[in-house]
Amino acid sequence: MTKATPVDPGAVASPKTIFRLSVMNKFVPITGECFCGSVKYRVYGKLRDAKSCHCSRCRKAFNAQASAVAFVAPDEFVWLSGEDLLTSYIGVDGYGLQFCKNCGSTLCTIYEDEVLQVLLGCVDGEPDIEIGQHFFVGSKASWEVMPPGVVQFEEWPPESD
Repeated sequence: MTKATPVDPGAVASPKTIFRLSVMNKFVPITGECFCGSVKYRVYGKLRDAKSCHCSRCRKAFNAQASAVAFVAPDEFVWLSGEDLLTSYIGVDGYGLQFCKNCGSTLCTIYEDEVLQVLLGCVDGEPDIEIGQHFFVGSKASWEVMPPGVVQFEEWPPESD
């Protein structure tokens, strides 16, 4: 299991990952940071499978009407600075969130010390991704209005075959 580790700002993903991404012509590093700028990361790959959960727990965890996350490959993610400023909340199922101790920004979801998802609000620029699913809209806040035409589910999306 590969853990995300702090590296210097000129850090790169493994040679195998860089080669694979450059051959596929998809090597465009994505960066992100917390609100105060103390914690920074880089993703050497694509953001995938963006989704938004509207349940009451996600509203509390993300201080918003919903979560907005995208998956990353753990071996394509590196901390550039501020990893010592991260604090974690780990739930009973082993999944958790990492926050900046200085400003409180939630940066990512983790499982067994690996980054699984980044929060789209902390990603710099305009990454090439759209939220593909909204789930638990049956328990969304009464003041939230879902935009027309979005893919949404009352609870979890159905299992794919």
